[in-house]
Amino acid sequence: MGAVIKIIEFKKLANWKEEEMFRPNMFFLLLLPPIIFESGYSLHKGNFFQNIGSITLFAVFGTAISAFVVGGGIYFLGQADVISKLNMTDSFAFGSLISAVDPVATIAIFNALHVDPVLNMLVFGESILNDAVSIVLTNTAEGLTRKNMSDVSGWQTFLQALGYFLKMFFGSAALGTLTGLISALVLKHIDLRKTPSLEFGMMIIFAYLPYGLAEGISLSGIMAILFSGIVMSHYTHHNLSPVTQILMQQTLRTVAFLCETCVFAFLGLSIFSFPHKFEISFVIWCIVLVLFARAVNIFPLSYLLNFFRDHKITPKMMFIMWFSGLRGAIPYALSLHLDLEPMEKRQLIGTTTIIIVLFTILLLGGSTMPLIRLMDIEDAKARRRNKKDVNLSKTEKMGNTIESEHLSELTEEEYEAHYIRRQDLKGFVWLDAKYLNPFFTRRLTQEDLHHGRIQMKTLTNKWYEEVRQGPSGSEDDEQELL
Repeated sequence: MGAVIKIIEFKKLANWKEEEMFRPNMFFLLLLPPIIFESGYSLHKGNFFQNIGSITLFAVFGTAISAFVVGGGIYFLGQADVISKLNMTDSFAFGSLISAVDPVATIAIFNALHVDPVLNMLVFGESILNDAVSIVLTNTAEGLTRKNMSDVSGWQTFLQALGYFLKMFFGSAALGTLTGLISALVLKHIDLRKTPSLEFGMMIIFAYLPYGLAEGISLSGIMAILFSGIVMSHYTHHNLSPVTQILMQQTLRTVAFLCETCVFAFLGLSIFSFPHKFEISFVIWCIVLVLFARAVNIFPLSYLLNFFRDHKITPKMMFIMWFSGLRGAIPYALSLHLDLEPMEKRQLIGTTTIIIVLFTILLLGGSTMPLIRLMDIEDAKARRRNKKDVNLSKTEKMGNTIESEHLSELTEEEYEAHYIRRQDLKGFVWLDAKYLNPFFTRRLTQEDLHHGRIQMKTLTNKWYEEVRQGPSGSEDDEQELL
């Protein structure tokens, strides 16, 4: 798209200069919140909460390690006149933004080849939290840049940055969690199940509310909306009618997909339309530092976690996790958001970020499937099943409307028999099943189940009649459909 538009402009057939301008505020206010909220809302919470400790360690400490390794490497290489010089805060800002991973291609391949679900969740869960952590780290570096730090020692600067990060991370997470829990209680005690449009409107308001609240009190709206999405999916979603559950899932997925597509379209336009500053040594050293930082992140933390995990992270899984560190839309948008002077420095950061994004997506992402099959970590049955046909469509799940995890039809007695009496639950999963879930979610009565089924059958019959452009066919056909 970018190449076509550039050719048209070169021939002076049209001019899209104004439309090509990608304003960072538009990204952070309109495009990024739906992407982050949907990633938290569509999480497979069973595997996520069982691996919450490992995911948090990779996403928080791993991302911080990666940011410090890349930022420190760029700073010291600049001081040694190997690459262009950046000051400490600018180096750390670049290290933070380039640490945001987006393994979309890898996750699609994982799902298609049915690899170990723990590996799938570790990579996917890390990428979700990692985006928010990377944004908070970048904002931390920007905050230090705006302040006059000339009279402050390096140790004091580090402590200030650490305090700012902890305030942003835990404050925003607490605000998002609180908003999600309030939405669960509101929709539990105010029954809107017979008015799906109003119910859906309330969900949209609660979805965007933590972002606005967090930004208004100088916290991270992205971190708040992520935790709100996780909590609302885990509790609030089960207080909705079946129609609103399906509507919420499909709307979020569609909007998030369109937002991601818009960001990548802008990335393609920027390759051909915006001024660049390309420095071969800077690009090569940044790629080396990014890969090295990913290794320093994954391998030591995995060995540490294996002392506490029942399901061990094998060396093959570690290598795949290191290889899946693709970069995507968020590093590119963050690079535009950096307020760097002079303009040449900003162009250098932007150009390098685009090259790293394309390098990781095209080379690493394109090599993932043969690498997985070469390392033989794919499930044997799945290998035979997928030998002839592998579908990597990212939007395939958008057609799978009803998910057993999201459409709960358990009564009070069934829930108790299915969850509370199980002996293998422990930790947060046991606490959630025993106390939190019963408190924040509505247990359905037989009447609720009957009404939900009637509601779904009514919609199905309406669709069937519209497809047939008239009354339903024979009674046998209609009975088979229902």
